[in-house]
Amino acid sequence: MPCYEIDGLRPVIHPTAFVHPDAVLIGDVIIGPRCYVAPLASLRGDFGRILLEEGANVQDTCVMHGFPGIDTVVETDGHIGHGAVLHGCRVARNALVGMNSVVMDRAIVGENAIVAACSFVKADMEIPAGMLAAGSPARIMRELSELERSWKVTGTHCYHDLTRRSLATLSPCQPRTETEPGRRRFEFPGVVPLADAKRDSEA
Repeated sequence: MPCYEIDGLRPVIHPTAFVHPDAVLIGDVIIGPRCYVAPLASLRGDFGRILLEEGANVQDTCVMHGFPGIDTVVETDGHIGHGAVLHGCRVARNALVGMNSVVMDRAIVGENAIVAACSFVKADMEIPAGMLAAGSPARIMRELSELERSWKVTGTHCYHDLTRRSLATLSPCQPRTETEPGRRRFEFPGVVPLADAKRDSEA
């Protein structure tokens, strides 16, 4: 993978973590146990430290960066959706930042909280534990439901499993030229979009 030392500091990756070969890690980046870092994520620790705690995941095209002296942290089981930008902020244990959201300097996303997709969390904002924040700029909307909390945990467990699957079976290959007859699909019962989970619970 593209992994770069700068000014004598090089990234640290725990042996049980999976960092995709097309992710980029620079300098003061620390990836903890069982983390997943997806293709095209950029974790650039050339000013401030970037830290992923155990079981965190950072998905495709995410960017993590920060100012000197300000750590950018995703705590244990934090879940960062596709295309999100984290800059000098802290995402607490078991929190989720939705796709294409931006979380700015010294903001804190509280434990078990969710930032909705395409939200902008301004500098120094604190999202309390267990709350939903949404909008641009983000506002505290309400407390999360039990269904939403459970859905988040299920999604993060899927990424824990993806870490194991990737370490065990992901490898470069040549594509097929035609779809083979009876091509199988991946099956993950119960893993559905949140809107589907809500619909099913109301049926």
